[in-house]
Amino acid sequence: MQFEGTKSYVATEDLKVAVNAAITLQRPLLIKGEPGTGKSVLAAEVAGALGVPLIEWHIKSTTKAQQGLYEYDAVSRLRDGQLGEERVRDIANYIKRGKLWDAFVHDKRPVLLIDEIDKADIEFPNDLLQELDRMEFFVYETGETVKAKNRPIVMITSNNEKELPDAFLRRCFFHFIKFPDTETMSRIVEVHFPGLKGRLVQEALRVFYELRDVPGLKKKPSTSELLDWLKLLLNEDIDPALLRESDPRKLIPPLAGALIKNEQDTHLLERLAFMNRRRGE
Repeated sequence: MQFEGTKSYVATEDLKVAVNAAITLQRPLLIKGEPGTGKSVLAAEVAGALGVPLIEWHIKSTTKAQQGLYEYDAVSRLRDGQLGEERVRDIANYIKRGKLWDAFVHDKRPVLLIDEIDKADIEFPNDLLQELDRMEFFVYETGETVKAKNRPIVMITSNNEKELPDAFLRRCFFHFIKFPDTETMSRIVEVHFPGLKGRLVQEALRVFYELRDVPGLKKKPSTSELLDWLKLLLNEDIDPALLRESDPRKLIPPLAGALIKNEQDTHLLERLAFMNRRRGE
């Protein structure tokens, strides 16, 4: 199995190397990078390119590792017992499979995405160490051991909201998705807007990267926000000449709400524009 990228996803050479290395080593691929750099989408693209199923486990702050294995619904069983239901005799009727269980028993080797693992409790990664290492787990209620038919391709994303344990990191192949340079970003734009006028793209990218370079910006605009902005520029038929005159330090770009997502950054740009106008720049 080799990942060579797809028509809908621009993968850099180092990213393709990382994906293929993790597949070869049969290690989870831990992917970090700025929000909006395509970390979660990568799993779907790898699954599509390799022609294998995708199983997604999106982590929340309340998610527990056990939920990825299975959950036992004791409350439903108690209620059914009180009602005299026949199904209460088989405890397996009250076992709900988790995403890891689904991945382990799939007939084809799937891609398993564990998305935003850093949202969960700090113990969450450690609680999965044994299962991801051995590719099996024990179901205490039924006394069965669930073993992986085919070792899934595990891809784990993190936004670096909290540090992950060293014991967990040792078991992963790590890759940091760097923010795309202008050339790579142009290829990404071409994928999403084929044949888009070069002048508009050129000016939009210039404004976008200048905006990211503004000192003190709390949240830099991401790739996905650039694509949203371009879509709006096209929809409103914005003249590229208007963008050429835009400097984020002197004039807030048109439709900037697609790029700027908090009031602190809006006020910062407004202050910069005001100060530069007073200086006569």
